[in-house]
Amino acid sequence: MKLESGKPDYKKLFERAARIARYQAAFILVLLLGGLFFTQPASWLQEWWDTYAIHPVLDSPEQAAAAPPPEVAYWQAPDIGEEKDSLTRETLQYGKELVINTSHYFGPHGIVEANRTNGLNCQNCHLEAGTKIFGNNYSRVAATYPKLRARSGQVEDVYKRINDCFERSLNGTALDTSSEEMRAMAAYILYLGKDVPKGEKPLGSGFKDLPLLNRAADPTKGRLVYEEQCQSCHQADGQGVAAGTPDMAYAPPLWGELSYNDGAGLYRMSNFAKYVKWNMPNGASHDNEVLSDEEAWDVAAFVNSQPRPSKDLSADWPDISKKPFDHPFGPYADDFSELEHKYGPFGPIKQFIESSSNSQP
Repeated sequence: MKLESGKPDYKKLFERAARIARYQAAFILVLLLGGLFFTQPASWLQEWWDTYAIHPVLDSPEQAAAAPPPEVAYWQAPDIGEEKDSLTRETLQYGKELVINTSHYFGPHGIVEANRTNGLNCQNCHLEAGTKIFGNNYSRVAATYPKLRARSGQVEDVYKRINDCFERSLNGTALDTSSEEMRAMAAYILYLGKDVPKGEKPLGSGFKDLPLLNRAADPTKGRLVYEEQCQSCHQADGQGVAAGTPDMAYAPPLWGELSYNDGAGLYRMSNFAKYVKWNMPNGASHDNEVLSDEEAWDVAAFVNSQPRPSKDLSADWPDISKKPFDHPFGPYADDFSELEHKYGPFGPIKQFIESSSNSQP
């Protein structure tokens, strides 16, 4: 391309070269993208698309902190109302009723048998009829029983486990395993865990973990926590409030003759501390706690320092090396005192037990 003078028009030549270069760049880009699309695995492309196109990368710590946490698949109890067999559904409903209102059937005024228990209900320890997440629910029972329990040194079935609660937490006497009530309670408890594979622990079962204190739990500090957080329901004397029909505890007695005895699971400090941390006061939950860790440990120390019924535990823990770090009664396979095993600090005891267990062949 030339001017009238016969000299080349460098400006137009440059513009044409630039257009050609742009076309070439676009062509190369199309070839590159096409090659990536047709030669890379679909999973690679999907991952890229999901990460960068659908969910743009957060560009600041503030945005990252504001992002909603991922949903956790906690165990969910099956609905017994969906059971198709009418007789089975009736049995399950009766079992659930016995868990909720145990005292109405077996307490001081029990309509099946009076004075078989102290007046507490199974639901006082196994919240929401044994279905609450980290509320000592029944989700794992079907998956683990029968099992060898170190406390008795024997293989126990679900009937023995229920009777343990009757004899310890309800400070009463065992049920006949062939009775309608025992069969209904066992059926209900096993039904709740029917979908949990054998040997597995579903997320949300038992109690949520709670860090150990680096000191002993303090009953004196715990009294203050009790007065501030617990007394309005459980009363200054710890005897709670009965609601509905006679002996049906809305807020159960936490000590005294009508409370759990010293062989119950809640008499272990760690169990009680975890129980109140994630479930008390009313309305608290695993994702909405009210008490601090120290308050949970200290109020556990206060409540479990109060007088309560005793049980003959001489047959418990035939292998003393299997005793939990917070079992408050000797003898022990270590040199820590009963006081230390009851109130702590538990870290050194737990470390000793774990190291001893690891050193065994």
